[in-house]
Amino acid sequence: MFVSGKMIKFVLGSALGLLSAGIMTAQNDASAVVAEVGGVKVTMGELEQEESARLLSAHYQYYQAEAKALNDLIDKKLIEQKAKSENLTVDQLLQRDIASQVKDPTEDQMKVYYEGLETEQPYDTVREKILEKIRDVRTQKARAAYIKALHAETNVAVLLAPPHVNVDTQNAQSLGSDKAAVTLVEFADYECPYCQKVAADVKKLKADFGDKLTLTYKDFPLPMHSRAEKAAEASRCASKQGKFWEFHDEIFRSKELDIDQLKAQARALKLDPAQFDKCLDSGEEAAVVESDRKEGTRLGINGTPAFFINGHFLSGAVDYAALREIVEQQLAAQAQTHSGGNAGSK
Repeated sequence: MFVSGKMIKFVLGSALGLLSAGIMTAQNDASAVVAEVGGVKVTMGELEQEESARLLSAHYQYYQAEAKALNDLIDKKLIEQKAKSENLTVDQLLQRDIASQVKDPTEDQMKVYYEGLETEQPYDTVREKILEKIRDVRTQKARAAYIKALHAETNVAVLLAPPHVNVDTQNAQSLGSDKAAVTLVEFADYECPYCQKVAADVKKLKADFGDKLTLTYKDFPLPMHSRAEKAAEASRCASKQGKFWEFHDEIFRSKELDIDQLKAQARALKLDPAQFDKCLDSGEEAAVVESDRKEGTRLGINGTPAFFINGHFLSGAVDYAALREIVEQQLAAQAQTHSGGNAGSK
């Protein structure tokens, strides 16, 4: 089964139609005039750039709500199209392909479930509720698997992009070509457990997309992480000897961030120990780290990791799938632009 470009645009338009059209138009058009002061026009682009620290988080929460609503709507459309293709109603399709496939638990299974409830009510009193609960869980799992299969056999393109801001990448550590179609900027903290976890995903992303993707790393050590500042400085000291990314990867992998551990890792990477130690002990890279942190604050970042993929913001518990989706979206948008079409996001 195939969903045409027109259908996808309809799906996207339907989702956005649930929201305020006027607000969305202004947010997506940087040249839109939002105020005049003494005859001087203030544009949406100027507002977004100057007040991003206050606006980015709110826009991202709005985007997450939009994305959830859009995903739910796409799932609904997939089911409706499947039912139509088989001359069934939606209810008939769901009964045939989901409800009828869900098996009731055995009595023993329900009793095991009951034992984990820590309730004083007799089993016979709560048996029907247990049965209903297990049926519901199994039905939801079956529905999720069914929708996943529909996605696999259908061409679905999500054009809704996260909020966008301009990020200064001058003097930042980058891996890849400056001509790459997509640039991923990460603000991270070496002591942050979420940053440590996603580091492998970011590395895999670079390996998968190769020359199409450039990684740029910026420091955003959080105040509650006492070792993050020096770890950031250490990676900058390693960069002076041409081994930023090797050091970056190693400390995210090892999670060893004490001063003596940082120095030991520098030696393991064959860095000049005297030069590295002098750089780290003197704090000569502290100003560079602070510059990154100030920019992150200006952009409205309040936690790590925070990603900007061609300027589009993602934050929080972001995994490989979420990052890949936006990278693919940006590549598709540029391909469409180059072929003469209208890009879904800029």
